Amino acid sequence: MAVEKMEMEDTDSTLMERACLAEIVGTMFFVFISCVYVIENVPAAGQLQPALVHGLAVAVMVAVMDNISGSHFNPPFTIAIYLCGGMELAMVGPYLVSQLIGGVLGAGMSKIMTPTERYINATGAAFDILKSENQLYGALFGEVAMTCLITMVVLLVAVNGKTKTPLAPFLVGCTVIINVLAGGDVSGTCLNPARAFGPAVMTNYWVYHWVYWVGPIGGRLVAAALVRLILGDHKLRVVMKS
Repeated sequence: MAVEKMEMEDTDSTLMERACLAEIVGTMFFVFISCVYVIENVPAAGQLQPALVHGLAVAVMVAVMDNISGSHFNPPFTIAIYLCGGMELAMVGPYLVSQLIGGVLGAGMSKIMTPTERYINATGAAFDILKSENQLYGALFGEVAMTCLITMVVLLVAVNGKTKTPLAPFLVGCTVIINVLAGGDVSGTCLNPARAFGPAVMTNYWVYHWVYWVGPIGGRLVAAALVRLILGDHKLRVVMKS
């Protein structure tokens, strides 16, 4: 029995390590692609191109990593999934650290790949759209609302028993696309502290950086509450069970 228990613990440890590595790799490539696009993008291209780039990148990474780590790649997703019973508490910390590491690595890859002049002009793809306090409230509300929407979609297609679907990567990617189209000019549509953290570290650009933590974290709390209280199935709801 002792040997069997040790083998099971080793297996669990290996699964955890693989899941964390998948979160690092998935977040790294998502941040890399999104940063490179921002750095190399021509401003006149509008919102459609960045929306497609970000949405397709998310859809691909979610599809290929889903059976390894669950394809979170975003701290608010991890916290919301935990709050809705989709993962154990012991996994939350390692996932969050892995996602932040992946964000820094992805931002570093974009710095290596892109010309220095364009990298500097784009502030390394850090979120520099907010220039004054007059923009803060709209941007903060936008980050809360748009993160709430995408987190709600993630919870309903990946955690909620009645609405789980193999179309999850497609639906999450589409939600990213519509969010970028709707809010790109307001806040930059971050929705992911790991995406904001990596470029901020690489460029040491922290102006209004807190918006891209407070907004997404607030949005995931609202989404988790909606699923737990109203939208979730009988297993997930804590009220309205009758």
